[in-house]
Amino acid sequence: MQQILNMNQRFSLLIVFLFLALVFSDCAKRGRPTGGPKDEDAPIQIKADPPHNTTNFKEDEIKIYFDEYIKLKDLYTQLIVSPPLKNQPLITPLGTPSKYISIKILDTLKENTTYTFNFGQSVVDNNEGNILNNFKYVLSTGSIIDSLKVTGIIEDAFQKDVDKNVTVMLYESNDAYSDSIIYKEKPIYVANTLDSIAWEITNIKAGKYMLLALNDKSKNYIYNPKEDKIGFIKKNITVPTDTSYTIKLFNEVLPFKITRPSEISKGFIQFGYQGNADSLKIEPLAVVDDFKSFSNFEKDKDTLNYYFKGNSKDSIQFKVSNIDFKDTLIVKLRSKTIDSLKINSSISGTLHFKDSLELLSNIPVISIDTTKVNFIDGDSTLVNYTTKISKDRTAIHFDFDKIYEKKYAIEVLPGAITNFYGHVNDTLKYVFGTKKEIDYGKLYLTLQDVKSYPIIVQLITEKETLVEEIYATEEQQYDFIHLVPGKYMLRIIYDDNKNRKWDTGSFLLKQQPEKVIYIYTVLDIKANWEITETFIMR
Repeated sequence: MQQILNMNQRFSLLIVFLFLALVFSDCAKRGRPTGGPKDEDAPIQIKADPPHNTTNFKEDEIKIYFDEYIKLKDLYTQLIVSPPLKNQPLITPLGTPSKYISIKILDTLKENTTYTFNFGQSVVDNNEGNILNNFKYVLSTGSIIDSLKVTGIIEDAFQKDVDKNVTVMLYESNDAYSDSIIYKEKPIYVANTLDSIAWEITNIKAGKYMLLALNDKSKNYIYNPKEDKIGFIKKNITVPTDTSYTIKLFNEVLPFKITRPSEISKGFIQFGYQGNADSLKIEPLAVVDDFKSFSNFEKDKDTLNYYFKGNSKDSIQFKVSNIDFKDTLIVKLRSKTIDSLKINSSISGTLHFKDSLELLSNIPVISIDTTKVNFIDGDSTLVNYTTKISKDRTAIHFDFDKIYEKKYAIEVLPGAITNFYGHVNDTLKYVFGTKKEIDYGKLYLTLQDVKSYPIIVQLITEKETLVEEIYATEEQQYDFIHLVPGKYMLRIIYDDNKNRKWDTGSFLLKQQPEKVIYIYTVLDIKANWEITETFIMR
């Protein structure tokens, strides 16, 4: 009996032991073993066939081997082949881990030329994604490897931040060179900034070159002024050189071109264009004596708005002229309804002291009858004011002496505002107020070592939105008052041609953009606070 009991006890213990073993086995499966320290090492190239820096290259395939499994990440945005090839090489494997890279050459390579395959940041290890930075493979179809280089940085000619992935290019300056080459042929050497502003073109042979940069949208190494920014060094460079070059990118002003006009509504046509339209004229042909028109430019768009009335025909022919440009265009007229008049206020709730009160119209304003405008303050006292219609007739400006911490109300009675078509407004009411003087901050600025005048001193937000600007023709102090609390920066423009605006450059004219200097010190403007700053222009 005792023997049977012992056997039953032993059997029960065995069952419990097996159950616990299964539980702990399952726990072990769910747990995360440490597996040792994290791999933080980039892949290492162990060999290449043919070897790196090989000469007299005549193969059509290259294989590069690594010490661990690697992947190619964003290869075709990272890979730069210099000189550029007509056909991109076939590189495998893509999307799957491998211990080697295969490069199949699909072009006939030039004789006596050093080629560089710069993989940028695309080679990463399979497990942790550690990057093999700026990995290059170099070969020569001749007997030597060219080893000279040119370096520098990229800046934007106007904006604070610089585009990423800027392509830097060298064209050989020889008897066959002309400036038009950048519009139709690839350069002899290229490099890319990737996520940096710095660039380096390596494995160059000695000689004279034209140096330029593009934010090459199409990635084809060909300059397209419609979509690419360009920057260039005015004089040809000589390699070898101990100079580092700064290239400033800018958008060129495109050659003038008019696009097909569009009828927006009855009596309203829009003419789209590209390029400089300062001298653009739109003239109707063969219209009746009662025909009247007015035109203005759409703000921040390459568009001219053309308003007309007194027309009885189903089409109008226009003569379009600009500097060195003449054309005639016909617009078919189909619309039956004229847009209704819409008036909005330039402010909402608060009128800051550095801002203006304006009533904005969607259709040109011809007149305002101030006898039908009631303008009072919070004490029901009449406010003395004058009005002025803007040159483009899109705004009615109200000029009056603002008082701190005051409420105002404007009532515009029916018929006070008349637009181009003779339409008038319905009743309009606007209520707004001003803030206390202590709600604003002040900046008193002095600039030293200004190289020349005139200059445009711009106060901007950290996102480069223009807040206020001062035009200076000689040394002076720059006072910015009634500033809404916030963070600001300064941008200074050397206005070389004295036209009170920044002007871009031209590659064919070898004209650089007007110089812009950013003062990167962030100015933290606080309410009821004054800041006095002196900056040295560099």
